Amino acid sequence: MKRYLSHSTEQTEQIAAEFASTLKSGDVIAYRGPMGAGKTAFTRGLCRGLGLSDHVSSPTFALVHQYGNGDRALYHFDMYRVETFDDLYSTGFFDYLDYGGIMAIEWSENIEAVLPDNAITVEIRKVDTDPDAREILIF
Repeated sequence: MKRYLSHSTEQTEQIAAEFASTLKSGDVIAYRGPMGAGKTAFTRGLCRGLGLSDHVSSPTFALVHQYGNGDRALYHFDMYRVETFDDLYSTGFFDYLDYGGIMAIEWSENIEAVLPDNAITVEIRKVDTDPDAREILIF
């Protein structure tokens, strides 16, 4: 497990950009953390670290955003509203597992039973003493 302490959105993005260099096609990142913790900021950093210049936004309503193409594509999911297997199936999640690229999944707790055994967990926690600080655990 790696532990980081970020004091700003920019630092969170930088941590993610450096982490991106360790990723390969087929990796699945399971985010954990409360609303507003910085999961989308972390994804912006991943994109930058992967050399992608796409505009990154939360996929809350779209359910999935694709950044880039091919083996270095990043598929950014939001599973907040996924409550049943049918909901999950309708996102195309299982198809994306076969596309290659990298998957980053917000609210991964909602689909924990179907995550690959080798999924990488990124837990982002707010720090009580500093409203801008985040503890980031990668395991």
